[in-house]
Amino acid sequence: MDLKMIRRCALVLCAVLVAPAWSQDKNIVMASTTSTEQSGLFGHLLPQFKQATGIDVRVVAVGTGQALDTGRRGDADIVFVHDTAAEEKFVAEGFATKRLPVMYNDFVVVGPAPDPAKVKGNDIAAALAKLNASGAPFISRADKSGTHSAELRLWQAAGVDLAKAKPAGYKECGCGMGPALNMGSSSGAYVLTDRGTWLSFKNRGDLAILVEGDKRLFNQYGVMVVNPAKHPHVKSALAQQFADWVVSPAGQQSIAEYKIGGQQLFFPNAER
Repeated sequence: MDLKMIRRCALVLCAVLVAPAWSQDKNIVMASTTSTEQSGLFGHLLPQFKQATGIDVRVVAVGTGQALDTGRRGDADIVFVHDTAAEEKFVAEGFATKRLPVMYNDFVVVGPAPDPAKVKGNDIAAALAKLNASGAPFISRADKSGTHSAELRLWQAAGVDLAKAKPAGYKECGCGMGPALNMGSSSGAYVLTDRGTWLSFKNRGDLAILVEGDKRLFNQYGVMVVNPAKHPHVKSALAQQFADWVVSPAGQQSIAEYKIGGQQLFFPNAER
């Protein structure tokens, strides 16, 4: 075999060996929330993104606080969460260079349909004050998630200082949204939940939406690419493709089209 043939064979062998590595490399890790995962949104959204770009997305679904910490460690390429103040802090610390608003829905309080604490209405502060006074059971995620952060702000708005004394019926599960709702369903407790997870939740038992419509229950989601200046190994170029797509007309339309039982779970509001 002459030298030219040897070189050609070597090139062919190199292509065979390298091609799988290239194909396997077209994937990213996204740290996100249990609400986006358990609502079924990613099952709807990500196949469309892959069809458009060829990029696989592996979702690590945890509370927002944990998702942001995953990004801080460089263990994710992109973060998709719902705690605006914490997201802005993440950018200020240099772990991302920009935060893009993507979509919103709202929080609701669900509880036993007979509503023994008489919280039903559209005033979240009044509802939580009644829960505090009644001692009715309330399940807190207590997991530093975006929902937990919102819950803490809402108790404060109701004049309840959890650091001094928690309501008699207050229980902390340290768990995701789905398990918290399961606990509420099995124990007849009240729970603060995002509407998306509630609409996709099957084990409702006697639970029903009791408090909704207060502007303080607004729930905004944002996406941030992890800064390669902090973690050079992150796949920022591929992650940026997801960020760009999810705020593009195609991505925003896909979010709007995701419904359960005819009800839209998330409302796109990217700034373009």
